[in-house]
Amino acid sequence: MKTNVLYIEDDQDIGVWTHQYLEEHNYAVKWLRSGEKAMEAARSCQLVILDVMLPGLDGFTIGKRLKKECPELPILMLSARTSIDDKLQGLDFADDYVTKPFHPDELIARMEILLRRSGAVPEESLQLGHLSVFSPDNRIMNRDTGEEITLTGKQYHIFAYLLRHLGQIMTKEQMYEAVWGDPYIDGDKTLMVHIRHLREKLELDPANPRIIETIRGVGYRVKA
Repeated sequence: MKTNVLYIEDDQDIGVWTHQYLEEHNYAVKWLRSGEKAMEAARSCQLVILDVMLPGLDGFTIGKRLKKECPELPILMLSARTSIDDKLQGLDFADDYVTKPFHPDELIARMEILLRRSGAVPEESLQLGHLSVFSPDNRIMNRDTGEEITLTGKQYHIFAYLLRHLGQIMTKEQMYEAVWGDPYIDGDKTLMVHIRHLREKLELDPANPRIIETIRGVGYRVKA
């Protein structure tokens, strides 16, 4: 079942891109260009993504009204306004504040954390060898030691990308372009270095990986 998200954003380019990305990742998105019908739309949603600079009432005003009307509804502010005063004003009522430009994987990770906290999405885990990967926030636990494994931002994006394509062989070109947002240059060792460090954290024996497989001459795969 898809999670219903209310997305309020007046920028056409950002709105189309974000709406499409969320729909591709199993969210049902109601996109409004202003806050005019926000109250009505919010009643059937599990989460609100709200821009600050909107025609008519600004996002701060709309967000405060939404929170008063639906206090348990998570609100994520998504704005180009980066000053500490704006962030503090937003976090006075919102549950999270993400600044533009943003990586879509980070946005989804923040959304899923809020959904889990609100109880809208139950915590589930994927078992990969000795690892438990908890969805929706991709928290990783080593079942043998009981310890949580902490990844860097790029390591997280690489692993999250492979998990979204579980069981599929992903080429180096696909992975590099998805994580770095730039065309892959043949011979570039950046991805390989990050994979090596990622394996050092995830694998029982990094020299003989069982979680992240190398498909020689093609790319990588995480098997279910």
